[in-house]
Amino acid sequence: MSTAIAQSGADKVVVVTGGVRGIGLGLAREFLARGAKVVVCGRSQGSVDAGLAALAAGDRATGLATDITDRAQVQALWDHAVATFGRVDVWVNNAGISAPKKPIVDIEQSVIEDVLKVNVVGTHNACAVAAKGMAAQPTGGFVWNMEGFGSDGRIQDGIGVYGTSKYGVRYLTKALAKENKEGAVKFGFLSPGIVVTDLLVGDYDGDPEGFEKAKKIFNILGDKVETVTPFLAENVLAATKNGARVEWLTNGKVMKRFLTAGFTKRDLFTEAS
Repeated sequence: MSTAIAQSGADKVVVVTGGVRGIGLGLAREFLARGAKVVVCGRSQGSVDAGLAALAAGDRATGLATDITDRAQVQALWDHAVATFGRVDVWVNNAGISAPKKPIVDIEQSVIEDVLKVNVVGTHNACAVAAKGMAAQPTGGFVWNMEGFGSDGRIQDGIGVYGTSKYGVRYLTKALAKENKEGAVKFGFLSPGIVVTDLLVGDYDGDPEGFEKAKKIFNILGDKVETVTPFLAENVLAATKNGARVEWLTNGKVMKRFLTAGFTKRDLFTEAS
């Protein structure tokens, strides 16, 4: 690890919601590698303990079981971070869930409510708590919201509920950035692209045929957690502009991937297994 990488996050304190597995755990690991102190949360204390064990960062990482749909629990996460490390410089809203891949009208009401509550209401809760806490700090802070498929308005059969939630998160982030354009708290968009995680694979539970078809695109446009998260973490730590966007899978990269697909064979799922 170069000295430049190790020091890019020196003395910064970063909170990553859903930081106990997948992209969140990968981000936590990369923030630590760059000298930051990290706070993670998961739904259960068991998941938090497992995430901290995987990070193996000693007293530079801590965590708390948190239901982000409950603002009081999100406030407790903020208080835990400040009590442990003194402040919070960066807050990453990574926690999110998806719904089974099927038509919107066939999805149970309880599932739709869960997805919207976690992805939209939970993100709003965390933005509110982090923004108010950071505004009281002399140095302010930066809040990042995780985008996903549907954030840009694209529509794909079977993932309309998840897409609706992510479209809402983009609007929410735009509104927050505008409302806080003169303040010390900044808001940004974090776009990881297609990353092979259990959330992605889980969308195809019960649809092996659909998964086999989707894998063809995933193997062209997708990436592993350890490929994407160093780029995301480095750029999050370096950002200074309100409304900033850190995007891995740009339009240019998409075009290049398709143009070279015939010459570059990738099987991310075999590698992941």
